[in-house]
Amino acid sequence: MKKITNHFQESIRELTEKVSWPTWTQLQQSTMIVLAATLVITFVVLLMDSGIGNGFKFIYKQLF
Repeated sequence: MKKITNHFQESIRELTEKVSWPTWTQLQQSTMIVLAATLVITFVVLLMDSGIGNGFKFIYKQLF
C-alpha cells in the first residue's frame, strides 16, 4: 500500500512542481497553429480526392 501512496504523491508533485504549463497566450497561439494546419491539410486532401475521383470517372467513361 505504501508503494501506491508514494506513486500518487510523486505524480501530484510532478504535476504541480516539475511540469511547465503554457500560458494562456501560448495556448491560444498553439491552438491557432493546429487549427490552421488542420484546415490546410483538409483542403489538400479534398483537392486530391476530387482530382483522383474525377480522373477515375474520366477513365471509366472512356473505357465503358
